Amino acid sequence: MSASETFRQETEQERGSWDDVRELPPSAKLVAKVLEYNDTMTQQQIADETLLPARTVRYALNRLDEENVVDARFSFSDARKRLYSLDIDA
Repeated sequence: MSASETFRQETEQERGSWDDVRELPPSAKLVAKVLEYNDTMTQQQIADETLLPARTVRYALNRLDEENVVDARFSFSDARKRLYSLDIDA
C-alpha cells in the first residue's frame, strides 16, 4: 500500500457521519442541518440563519468538530474569519 493510499484511508476513517451527530445537543444538530443546505458559511452567517447566539454557534461548531463532521478553513477575503462546511459521509 502506498503512502497516499494510507493517508486517504486515514482521512476517510476520520470523517464523521450522521450517526455521530445524532447524540449531539439540538444546537449542534441545527447547525449541521443549516450547513447541509448551505455549502460554506461563516460563524456569523450561521448565527444569522439559525437565530442562535454567537456563543451557542461556537459551542455547536466545537462539538461538531470533535465528531469530525465539520470542516473549517480560513477565508481568503478576510483572514480573521473561518469558513465552515459539513464534512459527512453520505
